[in-house]
Amino acid sequence: MANTREVTVGAPDDLGLREVLIDGRSVGGVWSDKELWRLLRREGVADGDPVQWEWLGGDAAVWPDRAWMRRTTGFFVVVGLLTTSCLLFRIGIADSGSALTYGGRIAGFTIVFVAVVVLVAAAAAVDFWETRRWRYSGVAVLLGVAIALFCGISILLLQIGENFTASTVIGAALVAWASIALFELIKSRAGKGLTIPKNIAIGVILSTVLAAANLAYSQIYVPYVTTPLIQTGAAFKESNIDKRAGKLYMTVHMYVRNAGQVPVYVLGSTYWIRGEPAKSKPADKKSRSELIYDGEFVSPDGRVLNPGEEVAQDAVIEVKDPTPGKFEAITAQSEVYVIRKDRMRLTGDYEHARVSGKTLKEDLKEGDPPDPQYRFRTGISNSSEILNATRGPQYLTVWRLGGRSPLVIVDVSPPDERIRFDPRRPPLDQRATERYGLTQIRGAMAQTPYPELLEKAGATDKGATPPPTPTPTPTPRPPLPAL
Repeated sequence: MANTREVTVGAPDDLGLREVLIDGRSVGGVWSDKELWRLLRREGVADGDPVQWEWLGGDAAVWPDRAWMRRTTGFFVVVGLLTTSCLLFRIGIADSGSALTYGGRIAGFTIVFVAVVVLVAAAAAVDFWETRRWRYSGVAVLLGVAIALFCGISILLLQIGENFTASTVIGAALVAWASIALFELIKSRAGKGLTIPKNIAIGVILSTVLAAANLAYSQIYVPYVTTPLIQTGAAFKESNIDKRAGKLYMTVHMYVRNAGQVPVYVLGSTYWIRGEPAKSKPADKKSRSELIYDGEFVSPDGRVLNPGEEVAQDAVIEVKDPTPGKFEAITAQSEVYVIRKDRMRLTGDYEHARVSGKTLKEDLKEGDPPDPQYRFRTGISNSSEILNATRGPQYLTVWRLGGRSPLVIVDVSPPDERIRFDPRRPPLDQRATERYGLTQIRGAMAQTPYPELLEKAGATDKGATPPPTPTPTPTPRPPLPAL
């Protein structure tokens, strides 16, 4: 009896797996009598060797395993985990390399790490529904399914208020699949092998929560709530009068400056020069100001204005028939439309996306602004890949209207939604204002008395129009040192 092997077959677990011990040493689990003998031969117990059997929870006829059901369940769990891992990899890799903020890139690397965890859970699912050689395979699968459930719920929450997209279907499918898988895992007591000392668990949880909160506050919350500080204005400079041509020329200086900490795209700019009517007579008090000139002063269109950067331009404005008493004062005002660069990216060539003239008139549809001067239209990308997935394709459209009150209209919407112009609505899209920091900045009005302007113009050269602003001569390069 010295060579007799002691074989103990444990009671079936929740899925029907029975643990096998040889001479008190665990050698694995089996689902059937055939797998038991295969395991014994692999461990050196031949068919004719003397064996002392001990059966717990049932004899050799008790094999409650349903292989087809077990493998079908495992197959669907593995497929779900692999799908979740692929989605997380796609989002994480995209954000870790091209997110618009530092916090977004950190989040991208975190999502890649979570994707690796889910991939490990998929491998553990194969072990959990086949051999169960790894003690914590059930815990790993449980963690992976919980992550998938959290991802599905997050996608559905982000879809609130959005259009129905493929992400809506993916989120609903993940929630349904993960809920069923989680129920099966809990019923199978997949987490029973996990034992973590309470003091270690509390320490890990507290340190993780504090580190995550600090990172979220400093790198995500603070940059997100920082408001762009954009300044714009206009000022009158020198003036000149040409009596022979009967014209007054005045130079107006316009500028826009980024005095904050957030880079922005300048989507559109406009300025207007008006003549305020003289009010010497009571009947003239009802007179309206006269639009002398309007135009743009920021180029190229859609340029980036970084913190501390300024764009300025001098424009020579012509006033015909500058007779005394024609105006009481001349006013100048500028306006710019900006959108935050840290929340979106222009994906198209915005500078060359301008459409005007006959082409624009032929392309106008019902609901478009009447008689626009030009239109810009280009696609945009959100600050992170998860927002691109949940919000779907978005297009930025900029209209400029002329007339007595020049107006710029900016709209951000999906490509399949018609943009309907309503003169009663605000000129800015409120949703785009909240999401992308779309802002209309109007500078303070500059005003100069018209008689004073004529007086200064009369003190200059009477017979010539003011020359255009000269282009500065570039500084010559120093000569190369002799060899």
